[in-house]
Amino acid sequence: MTHLDLDFVRGQFPAFEEPSLEGFSHFENAGGSYACGHVIERLERYYRETKVQPYYAFEPSRRGGESMDRAKQRMAAWLNVGADEVHFGPSTSLNTYVLAQALRQELAPGDEVIVTNQDHEANVGAWRRLADSGITVREWRIDPDTCELHPSALEALLTGRTRAVAFTHCSNIVGSINPVREICDLVHEAGALAIVDGVSFCPHGMPDIPSTGADVYLFSLYKVYGPHLGVMYLRRGLNEEWPSQGHFFNVDKPRYRFTPAGPDHAQIAAVNGVMDYMDALYVHHAPDTADAPTERAAAVRDLMRGQETRLLQPLLDYLADHPAVELIGKTDAELRAPTVAFTVRARSSDALAGQLAAEGLGVGAGDFYAYRLIEALGLDNADGVVRVSFVHYTAPEEVDRLIGALDALLP
Repeated sequence: MTHLDLDFVRGQFPAFEEPSLEGFSHFENAGGSYACGHVIERLERYYRETKVQPYYAFEPSRRGGESMDRAKQRMAAWLNVGADEVHFGPSTSLNTYVLAQALRQELAPGDEVIVTNQDHEANVGAWRRLADSGITVREWRIDPDTCELHPSALEALLTGRTRAVAFTHCSNIVGSINPVREICDLVHEAGALAIVDGVSFCPHGMPDIPSTGADVYLFSLYKVYGPHLGVMYLRRGLNEEWPSQGHFFNVDKPRYRFTPAGPDHAQIAAVNGVMDYMDALYVHHAPDTADAPTERAAAVRDLMRGQETRLLQPLLDYLADHPAVELIGKTDAELRAPTVAFTVRARSSDALAGQLAAEGLGVGAGDFYAYRLIEALGLDNADGVVRVSFVHYTAPEEVDRLIGALDALLP
């Protein structure tokens, strides 16, 4: 299981057979991936067969509820956590906001929360607003020369009043995969909670959450080949300890305590499609093996990362060597995700993205809600950076075409 069967993979995504997308290459996957066919089929089936209020005794309602419960169980098994520790919300931004409101009730004036300036604003803004209630908010800042978060800088910020540290598993601009376990261990040694944003990491392989040490772990399924949902792992003890944010009569029901704005039932059921795809990917590459979900998850993660790393290195080499390009982050593909941001001397990021779009290459430009990071890098927030992001289904010839287009457009 060392090499991905790309033909099989691309055959699982209807977008690659869609006539209107012929000649187009999707390089803004960090903003949202293509949905796999399993998810689309699950959505269609739910709306056609079971689009009623779930969990009643009548047949379509019962089956709808069962499919929703099964989705949570399968996702939990893949993440190696309990089904009661997995929660689906409308988005990661809203899940984070709800948790911040719960933590606000737990903290006292003078307690401290640490955030970073490397994060997407969804994992910064909600925690920063705790300052309105007298909570001290400290900022763990990147090294401006490398754009990295150094654990030693976090150690200097931790105090006896630190109650929580919120940080990203992988930056949506820098692309670095942060040493989550090391960071979580530091946080726990200080007696605080570790809250990890995995939105930019999970498209490249969902993690074994216990191995990360996170107390809270969040990610977005619309970037993991699925529907527009936010997934929230909340350690069982926290669910029991933190004040419920749901209806008062649901206070004793774990799955309702921190999802006051329940998402579309069909989308929850369609999470089964994400798991169908992950299982199909595993079975195709190891047809004679019957590993448990955690082993399957590790194998699929290795397949995805191997494919992505092989495609990423030539792009990094090209950008790092170009005299007009300022590449953000590391140049070794083994040490980062295939989310690559850069600027070009005397060239607007937005204008370059537009030129690439005219060539059928979908890249992004802007700050990507990492406003504070762009600011810390001394860049113009109004124009931001060019961002090229891909995942395991991207073909080598697409990367070659991107490099060729850049070479023709750059000074």
